Amino acid sequence: MMRSLRGRLFAGLTAIILLTGAVGGALAYRWAYSEAIEMQDSVLIQIASFALSASIRESRPVTGVDAESEVAVVELGAAPRGPAEDRRLWGLKDGLHNAVYQGQPARVLVRTRPDDSRFAVMQRTEIRTEIAGDMALRTLLPIAALVPCLLLVTALVIARSFRPMLRLADDLDARRADDVSALKATGAPSELQPFLGSINALLERMRGMMDQQRRFIADASHELRTPITALSLQAENLASLEMPAETRERLDVLRSGMQRSRHLLEQLLALTRQDAVSPAAGEVTELDRIAKGVVADLLPEAAARNIDLGFTMVETVAVNGDQLSLISVLRNLVENAVKFTPEGGSVDLGIYREAGMAVIQIEDSGTGIAPRDLNRIGEPFFRGSQPSGDGAGLGLSIVKRIVDRCGGSIQFENVTVAERTGLRVIVRLPAVNS
Repeated sequence: MMRSLRGRLFAGLTAIILLTGAVGGALAYRWAYSEAIEMQDSVLIQIASFALSASIRESRPVTGVDAESEVAVVELGAAPRGPAEDRRLWGLKDGLHNAVYQGQPARVLVRTRPDDSRFAVMQRTEIRTEIAGDMALRTLLPIAALVPCLLLVTALVIARSFRPMLRLADDLDARRADDVSALKATGAPSELQPFLGSINALLERMRGMMDQQRRFIADASHELRTPITALSLQAENLASLEMPAETRERLDVLRSGMQRSRHLLEQLLALTRQDAVSPAAGEVTELDRIAKGVVADLLPEAAARNIDLGFTMVETVAVNGDQLSLISVLRNLVENAVKFTPEGGSVDLGIYREAGMAVIQIEDSGTGIAPRDLNRIGEPFFRGSQPSGDGAGLGLSIVKRIVDRCGGSIQFENVTVAERTGLRVIVRLPAVNS
């Protein structure tokens, strides 16, 4: 069953064009055939008019009057004579007749001269039919050539008519998952206006739900941060007191849990801020400088685990973007790389310019990410099929939001070099021309 609207429309119009062409061709053929027969009768009449003033005394047909049409003139005389066929012709009235001559059907025109002598102008029916058929077929050639042209024009018109719908689909496909801005209805065909109105109404409802969700997360994070901070302070105060080892162990677990909760709340607040705040226009940030600062801050943590943290390439390159947001991008990515790299491993950074883009490349020597999880990296609260550590799964989501706001892209890929594993993260941001 055909499900494509374009296919159905083209099939329907093709059927109409072919049916119309067949009916029109049949009518044109019949009309041309009849006209050709009448024209040949006119030829017989013209030849008879010429023969009225001439006397052809031979008793056999005179050929060569019209070699292609094979028209013959037979002199019948003033009285029946000669072969029986001539006598039968002599007995016909003046005018056009269908007769048999020399055993073959023929079209015969009998005329009488003023001296009462008679003659016949004839043409074999077979020749007449052949000539009329050829002339009628020639009238079908323009129709036969027009039908494919009409089908081609129909296909082009249908493709052009559906182009706004295809552009709409491409626009939707190119959008980010969190882009719920209204679709442009200006200039769209009237048939698409109700469809666009329904989609825009749906997007408006989705935008309201997303805003409500962001406000809830922000409000809940704010409300929870105060009591957790108070509990953390009380736990710190308790840590300075003397207590049994078992009690201290439980207190350490409590402090660790509150630390994770506080980190989760901070990440939630950062995520809602990235969704709500527009990127700063015209703010230029030097990527190489903030990258060096981030690496310097994380060197003690890397050194404690004997991880080689450093640069493989550092070029001076600047981008348009908020400095604090870009520091958050670099810190989240480098922290993740250090956290998931085993002791004695390495984390390499590269900051350089390529094809008008500022590139941040971070490569670690960890275990990488399961291939089935690569496309989901950056989703809120997604920690992979084999999560480890105490993260909440929001760091990379924040990174992706910031990169998207800056008009860039982020790519995660596993290192496939022989005898080495790890994850490579490549961030591309529009570079500022220096």
